Amino acid sequence: MVKGLYHYLRKSWKKPFDSNKELMRERFIAWRKEPVVLRLEKPTRLDRARSLGYKAKKGFVVVRVRLKRGGHRRAKPKGGRQIKNLTTRKNLNLNYRAIAEIRAAKKYPNLEVLNSYWVGQDGKSYWFEVILVNFSSPEIKNDKTISWISSNKNRNRAFRGLTSANRKSRSLRNRGNKRSK
Repeated sequence: MVKGLYHYLRKSWKKPFDSNKELMRERFIAWRKEPVVLRLEKPTRLDRARSLGYKAKKGFVVVRVRLKRGGHRRAKPKGGRQIKNLTTRKNLNLNYRAIAEIRAAKKYPNLEVLNSYWVGQDGKSYWFEVILVNFSSPEIKNDKTISWISSNKNRNRAFRGLTSANRKSRSLRNRGNKRSK
């Protein structure tokens, strides 16, 4: 059986540091100098973006978000009295991908988050690409596969925990695999 382009793209992203170590290193050096939220012309991982619903047409936007690695610790209060419950180890119940989607949604309030995927990590940062959709554009409203995002009940999906990454952090994925009692 003949394998297509997307098969080999997917295969190369399974272990990106084995085959393209120098390329990934150069990318990370360049990406560190870029703004935290950066709009891209086209996705870095075309196979992943297409599988998550991206189409190369008007109304679709891809944004790369850089996140600091490390725990989700809250900042310790500076100065003043020492409060009784001075803890900095409170965990945020969101994963990094969900945080990236929220930051992209804040940066582009006129667009709606469709999905996101991992593109890289080094010692300091994670990078995710977030697929955003302009829900008011006529191209999106007339496309039957994505027109559902134009309805009012799908506003602010990232903030309300309705994207795939948010649903994962709320343990709502694979609900059919649970044993019934």
